[in-house]
Amino acid sequence: MDISVRADNMPQSPIRKLAKYADAAKRNGIHVYHLNIGQPDILTPPCALEAVRNLDRQILDYSPSQGTQSLRTKMVGYYAEYGIDLSPDEIIITSGGSEAILFAFMACLNPGDEIIVTDPSYANYMAFAISCGAVVKSVKTHIEDGFKLPPVEEFEKQITPKTRAILICNPNNPTGYLYSKQEMKQIRDIVKKYNLYLFSDEVYREFIYTKRPYISAFHLEGIEENVVLVDSVSKRYSECGIRIGALITKNKKVREAVMKFCQARLSPPLIGQIIAEASLSTPQEYMEEVYDEYLARRNFLIDQLNQIPGVFAPTPMGAFYIMVKLPVDDAEKFCKWCLSDFSYDGQTIMMAPGNGFYTEPGEGKDQVRMAYILCKEDLRKAMIVLRKALEEYNKQSRN
Repeated sequence: MDISVRADNMPQSPIRKLAKYADAAKRNGIHVYHLNIGQPDILTPPCALEAVRNLDRQILDYSPSQGTQSLRTKMVGYYAEYGIDLSPDEIIITSGGSEAILFAFMACLNPGDEIIVTDPSYANYMAFAISCGAVVKSVKTHIEDGFKLPPVEEFEKQITPKTRAILICNPNNPTGYLYSKQEMKQIRDIVKKYNLYLFSDEVYREFIYTKRPYISAFHLEGIEENVVLVDSVSKRYSECGIRIGALITKNKKVREAVMKFCQARLSPPLIGQIIAEASLSTPQEYMEEVYDEYLARRNFLIDQLNQIPGVFAPTPMGAFYIMVKLPVDDAEKFCKWCLSDFSYDGQTIMMAPGNGFYTEPGEGKDQVRMAYILCKEDLRKAMIVLRKALEEYNKQSRN
C-alpha cells in the first residue's frame, strides 16, 4: 500500500529528526545537552501549578470550540498592555500555536496558493503549508548581516497571481531577529498593495533584548482585516506541554472559517486553558527574572561561540534561538556524528541542522540552530563539548 503524496512530501522536523540518535546515546550512558529544541528549563510559574493542584471539578468536559470565555476575556487585558485592542470574540483558543498556524492556512489558502516567508524560517511552517496544499516561496536573509529584511523589491520578485499571504515571525525563530518599525511598515505596504493576508507569529514578544520597540502586526494601520496573529503560552510561561495557543484576527470571515475547523476538532485542551488563564496572573517579578536569565544566557553563548575557531554567531535581538555558522562540510552530518560517534567526558551535544529551516536545497548546509534554554553552567559545558567535537570531526575529515 502506498502512502499519500502529501505524506511523502512532508519534511522531517530538523528539531526532532535526530532524536533516535540522542536516545541511543543516552542508553549508552552519554549525557546529551539539548540545544535543538525550544523546551526551556525555566520553572513554570507557581500560580499555574497551583491551578492544577486546586482543580475542583467532578467532570473534565468539553470546552467551547473557540475556547473558554473567561480565558479569552482575560487575554484581552494581556494584549491591551501591548497596545493591542481586542474583544474576546476576536480571540480563538487553539491546541498550541501550531494548530493556530495550520487553521490560519486552511481557512485562508487554497491548494496551489503561494505564501511568502523569510528564509530561514521555522521549519513547521513548510510542513503546515504542505498539509493544506499551499506552496512556500522564500525571500532570502543572510547570516552575515544578522538576517535583516531585504529590500522590498526582493518580496515583489516573489509575488505572482497565486500569492495570497506573507508570513513573519517577530521576534524570529530560528534567527532571533527583531523587525524594525521601518521593516514592519515595508511589509504592511506590500500587504496593502497586493491585498494579501499577513500571518504574524508573535509568541516571543516577551523576549526582546534591544531598545528597538516591539511592533505587532496589529500596530500597523490600514491592514486590520488582513492580519492573522498567532500566539502561544508555551515559551512565555514555560508551559510547552499544556498545548494552548491562539489565533487572533479582526476579520470576521476568517474567524467564521476557522471556527469550522475548531468545531471539527471539538475543543482545545480544558486543563491547558485552566492553567493558561491562571498564568495570566503571573507576577511581573517572575517575568523580569526570566527575561534577565535569557539575556544572560544569550550574552554568554554568543561570547563562547565566537571564541571557537571558524564559528560565526550573529547576536540575536529576541526569542531564545540563534543560527550558527560552523566550520564543517555538512552540519546535518556533523550533528548526527556528535550523537552517534562522539562524546567528550561522557557528554555530547544535540543541535538542529540548519538546512531544515531553509526552503531551498543546499541552503544553510553549514549552519545549525541552537536554543539557549539551558542554564549557563550547562551552556558552558556544551560549548566545551562543541569545541572538542569540531576539532575531532575536522581532524578526521582531513585524514
